[in-house]
Amino acid sequence: MESSRVYNASSQEHSASLSPVLGNVTQLIGNTDLLRINSLSELSGCEILLKCEQQNPGGSIKDRASLQMVKDAIASGKLRPGMTIVEGTAGNTGIGLALVAKAMGFKMLVVMPKGQAPEKELMITLYGAELKLVDACPFANPNHFYHTAKRIAEGDDNYWWADQFENISNSKAHFENTGPEIWQQTQGRIDALVSVAGTGGTIGGCSRYLSKVRPGIQTWLVDPDGSGIYSYLKTGKYHASGSSFTEGIGIMRSVENFRQAKVDKAITLPDSDLIAVARHVRERDGIVLGSSSALNVAGALYAAAKMGPGNTIVTFCCDLAERSSSKLYNREFLAEKGYSEVSEPLEDMFERYKNEPADLVVEILR
Repeated sequence: MESSRVYNASSQEHSASLSPVLGNVTQLIGNTDLLRINSLSELSGCEILLKCEQQNPGGSIKDRASLQMVKDAIASGKLRPGMTIVEGTAGNTGIGLALVAKAMGFKMLVVMPKGQAPEKELMITLYGAELKLVDACPFANPNHFYHTAKRIAEGDDNYWWADQFENISNSKAHFENTGPEIWQQTQGRIDALVSVAGTGGTIGGCSRYLSKVRPGIQTWLVDPDGSGIYSYLKTGKYHASGSSFTEGIGIMRSVENFRQAKVDKAITLPDSDLIAVARHVRERDGIVLGSSSALNVAGALYAAAKMGPGNTIVTFCCDLAERSSSKLYNREFLAEKGYSEVSEPLEDMFERYKNEPADLVVEILR
């Protein structure tokens, strides 16, 4: 694929495509750019393309699901004027919902586990939402942020619980919008989609749409250490080993949005790989990635190594990089976790990926 067809446009073409004056900040959600990662594309012989979801007004891909869930709830009569939206979240959905709530005249209550990036807490409060912090604990604990949000909402008729894990308006946002955007931007020339999963909405909606219009496409799930999706797809049971400092990524239970996904292959990668990728593209391409985005890009490089040159691979920049500044770009934090200031060169990582045993990739037969 000629890269100019994907991400390059003359100033005249750009000017002609500018939108008229918009009437609400929620109209800025979606229609994000697709960017070629030059250094990794040249290294791999593939077109590795990044969907720039940090361009959404709330700074993340979760703006899309937030808007769709609210619009559908209003249309169904479940969310009415004067009500308060409630959601349990690790951060980005809370920011997206806080933005949408403020723009559409609703109050917002966000329930978040302690220990998330302080940048996320700040943005939620800047949008005027109430933030309730709870102790981080396993999902089985009734005080888990998910159960806490559900309990609050069910105890008052003036609350509406967004329920991002089970509410399929989440994946609908990507089936109706993100997937078609990718198809249009690549002019139908896409061989693989690579994505992490938090709620499963992004990979669920995009993979359903793209596999419908391009039956031969491969959808790769990339899972961090400490998540159980890779294990579930491999063995049928949720089991996790190790841990990751990524936030809001990985699932340890079956949820409706992830059940929408059409996954072909699954891998798990350690934090050291996403650190190496983040450092590399910052230095070589001027692209600063958050931790989830860096894991996505590492997964795209892995897919390129296994698929071979000549393929077009799309993945996501999930959110603004500064939301990972206190961890991914914090020397003291990384040192405490045992990570060196010098990472494995990406050329070596790519060769390692090519030579890793094939059985490390879970292949799912549809």
